[in-house]
Amino acid sequence: MTPTSRRFLALDVFRGLAMALMILVNSPGSWAYAYDPLKHAAWHGFTAADLVFPSFLFAVGTALSFSMDKFRGHHNVEVLFSILKRTSLLFLLGFFMHWYPFFQVVDGSIHPFPISETRIFGVLQRIALCYGVVATLLWFAGERMSYILGGLGLLGYWGAMALLGAPGDPYSLEGNVGLRVDLALIGPSHLYQGEGIPFDPEGLLSTLPALANVLAGYALGQWVRRRGSGPETLIKFLLLGGLSCIVAYGWDLLFPINKKLWTSSYVLWTVGLDLIAMSLLLALLPANSTSRPVTQFFQIFGKNPLAIYLLSEILLVTLYVIPLQGTTVWPWVYATLFQPMGSALGSLGMAVGFMLICWGLGYGLHTKRWYWRV
Repeated sequence: MTPTSRRFLALDVFRGLAMALMILVNSPGSWAYAYDPLKHAAWHGFTAADLVFPSFLFAVGTALSFSMDKFRGHHNVEVLFSILKRTSLLFLLGFFMHWYPFFQVVDGSIHPFPISETRIFGVLQRIALCYGVVATLLWFAGERMSYILGGLGLLGYWGAMALLGAPGDPYSLEGNVGLRVDLALIGPSHLYQGEGIPFDPEGLLSTLPALANVLAGYALGQWVRRRGSGPETLIKFLLLGGLSCIVAYGWDLLFPINKKLWTSSYVLWTVGLDLIAMSLLLALLPANSTSRPVTQFFQIFGKNPLAIYLLSEILLVTLYVIPLQGTTVWPWVYATLFQPMGSALGSLGMAVGFMLICWGLGYGLHTKRWYWRV
């Protein structure tokens, strides 16, 4: 195995771990009985579930360190068109995923679900915007300036949140400036409705600090490509990861770690954890190693993350809307097959079962060499 394939193996396993955890987080048998580590922090604070999304962004950056090479020798207009095309396709996929299943039942009748009430922002949309901005910065401004701008973005976001939020409570659900920006630009009907008030945890302003997650992944990928992943490099990553977590912990006193606001302290905390995780994976997957059953399991998720993510979300929504015996398929299956083993344990068991189904779909795509790219 070459060093390049080794690095891709570590990246695939890293993405696969994130994907497996994401499915467990998103598909409990009952949200009322999900275990706390698999639930997002209610507001300030951090749980294992809060590491999933920033890890995907980190992986986007690491993959970008390889894919940017394809632009070498191309004109700026061609590069910009390619970046905008991929950004637009990802964003539209996320939008249509939120619009699915395109209808709603009102008073027993089926009606089209109005686009005017469809959520605009979301996971794929944030990935799209972060990819588009970071790739553009790297191409036109260069690595060093991109890193500087990423750091300034973290500080600028802190300043905007502190100075422009509600006096006395700028980091609250109702008082944060990010909410005001989203309400002004797209209105309440296009925002996430699950926080008690219209509020989008993947809103426009909080995308600014998320750029740093992608840039951190890119920096790791570039470092390994140029200098290898020997013991000295891995120790540096571990130390940088630990330092990032320490700084984040201190910053939390002033700008609380908060996934839904994507605070700058949250960025440093998750970047630190991801640096540590990737360092350990690179150390555990030596250049002369071959894939083993455990790594192969996560590789299936990690090689086809876009396809498996879309399939998992569409399948989950479908099972929540198909009627069955006075309810719908998902809660019926939970109550009938899983809840008898205990409400919380059964809820986790159903999530694990659903994750394995998604893995099976991914394995089917893998055997046919169908990898979804945009």
